[in-house]
Order: sequence, then C-alpha cells, then structure tokens
Amino acid sequence: MADIIVPELAESITEGTIAQWLKQPGDTVEKGEFIVELETDKVNVEVISEEAGVVSELLAAEGDTVLVGQVIAVVGASSGSTASAPAAQAEAKEEVKAPEAPKAAPVVQETATEQDRTIASPAARKLAREKGINLSDISPVDPMGRVRVQDVSAHGSAPTPAKAAPAPAASAPKEDDGRTTREKMSRRRQTIASRLLEVRQSTAMLTTFNEIDMTNVMALRSRKKDQFFEQNDVRLGFMSFFTKAVVAALKKYPYVNAQIDGTDIVKNNFYDIGIAVSTEGGLVVPIVRDADRKNFAEIEANIGELAKKARDNKLALSDMSGGSFTITNGGVFGSLLSTPILNGTQVGILGMHTIQKRPIAVGNEVEIRPMMYVALSYDHRVIDGKDSVGFLKTVKELLENPEDLLLNS
Repeated sequence: MADIIVPELAESITEGTIAQWLKQPGDTVEKGEFIVELETDKVNVEVISEEAGVVSELLAAEGDTVLVGQVIAVVGASSGSTASAPAAQAEAKEEVKAPEAPKAAPVVQETATEQDRTIASPAARKLAREKGINLSDISPVDPMGRVRVQDVSAHGSAPTPAKAAPAPAASAPKEDDGRTTREKMSRRRQTIASRLLEVRQSTAMLTTFNEIDMTNVMALRSRKKDQFFEQNDVRLGFMSFFTKAVVAALKKYPYVNAQIDGTDIVKNNFYDIGIAVSTEGGLVVPIVRDADRKNFAEIEANIGELAKKARDNKLALSDMSGGSFTITNGGVFGSLLSTPILNGTQVGILGMHTIQKRPIAVGNEVEIRPMMYVALSYDHRVIDGKDSVGFLKTVKELLENPEDLLLNS
C-alpha cells in the first residue's frame, strides 16, 4: 500500500485544488506515472505515484481543496477485487455506524455494464449510493457526460409525480430553467480576484496617460524584420521595443522599480520584467529575467517561450516568481484605453493598447499617424506625480526615436 500525498509546491503555496483525477479506482498505475492534476493559484502541477499497483481509493473529489502533506489517494497491490474495495469499505463503515436496517431509501445496484458506461467522480458515486440512485438514470450537465455531485443532488431533489413542487417565484428564476448557469470559480480565478481586490484596497493607486506616435518604430521594424528573422530565427515584435524602453526609464526613475516593505522602500537593482499573458485559466505574468542584459533577439525569444508555456499550461513557479515591473498589452484584444491594476507588491505597471490611425498635429500640418495610448498605473505612496509622468514621457520619447533606444540598450 502507498499513499498519494500532496507534495510541497512552493514556499508561498500551502494548498491546491483537485483539478482532474487521471486515474480512477481499479486503474493500474506504474511507478512515476501521473495520477492527479492539482491546480494552484499560479500553476497546475501533476502528481506522480511513487509505487506501482492499482488505485484502491480516492480520498478527495475533483474540485476539493487539499493541503500540502494531505493524503488524497491510496495505491494498493494489484488484485482482482481491488476495483470493488472502496464500495466494500464504505458498506462496512455504514454497518458499524448504523447496524439497524435503514428505514427508507431503496437499494439500487448498478450492474457491471452500467458502472463501465457511466463516468462519475468518486464523490458523485458515493452520494448516489447513499441516496439509492442509479448513476445511469442521471442526466449530467457536463457536455462530456461526467456525473458530478451537483448532478446527483439535483436528481435526488427533483419532485416526484405524486407530489407537485410549488411554483417558483417570478423574481427568483431557478438555475435549471436555462436562464442562468452557475460554475465554480477555479482556484486561479479566486486568487486573481482576491489579489486584485487586495491591491485596490491596500495601495494608493493612480494612473497617468500619454500617447505614442508609432510611425518610426513601425518603419524600423518593417525595414529590419526580415534580416532580424534570418539572423536570429525569431520574429521582431513590439514587445522587445517596449521592454527595452521600460528598462531605460526604470534606470532613470528607480522608484518605479521599487516595492514597499513595512515602512521601508526597497529599490530593486535588477530588471525582471513581467509580461502579462492571457490564458484560458486566467491571466498569468511570467518574468523576463535580467532584461537589461538581454538584446532584442533574446527578449523576443524569451517572451515567445514563456507565452507558449503559458498557453500549454507548462509554466513553472520559477517562471513567475519575483518580478520588479510589469507590462500588459490590452491592445491584442482591441482595447483603446484602460487603467491596469498593479501586480502584487510592485509599484508600477505599464499598459499598452491598440494602434489606431488618428489625425495628429505635426508642426503646422495635420497628418494621419498610427497612435497608441499608454497608461502607467503606480502606487502614489512611493511614486510622486513628477516621477510617474517623467517615466511615461521617457518611454514615449524612446519609442518615437527607436534609434536612441538601440543606442541606450
């Protein structure tokens, strides 16, 4: 017998959520094979079995919160009777607790064929046994056909033909009438929500705006992109320009690259720039380490690698820990203007937006130029208006004169 235990995840992570069981009771598992996927507030982690054998029991259901060090499953030696062990153990426990015969619920036994055909979570199977419900009679909400606890509860609470259910009030529509859909927030979404709320409540956050004429940087990129790709095997995008401009501005305004620790201001002498990436599970911010020491090609390659890992849900905790400043690009979704929220303990975040052609006064003439609004949200407890405006103005000037940016990098 071997216990499957929630492993140490990271110093700041003490719990996770069962995202998906990769093995079910009765399944054979090899040593080192993945058995469960855990979702934390930062990354998903797959846990392996330390022993070969057969899964005899799952002690937590999908969606349950589990703590580091908690036993969540048991792997036993291979046996023909292993698959029925959980049910037998459950029946034995019920006999000890309540030796007298039950008063009502009819006993419904599933045939082996029904058990094979019905996909259900361990908690759903247990609840169905307790309520005397045949899993094959339940219509799950899950489009993949997996029966969950809420499906069993809804089936068990449905009104019987002999006793009509009272009509619901018009002002309180029921979820099962199709007008609303309820879903549990993922652990990552819960963490994002709580941290954003905490930032709003614990910082003196303000936002200042400017606009950048992207004519010169777009022209430079257009001239150099083919040569850049041939030499570096990576495409030249806008993010490397913005990252380099941000690093140069941070060096000029070091308080924007700081954080608060109690009553101290800690100025960072490194430039680990977070690049916000949107994934199906929510926003993540992997870090481009030592961006001041990387050239354009290295930054583009690093960003591309991190973005791919984010989309494939392969980011490690080390990819996202730390960071001294963050860049977020709402322009990829068409956002014209926004006020980004600070990331964790950082005191500054730069928001990029979509490039839009607009009439602009150039000298005494009006010209159509590709313009981008940029926003700097900052913690006013650390950064004064002079530094915030100066920082954003420096970013603007460098991007409008990209040759200067190349020299400064």
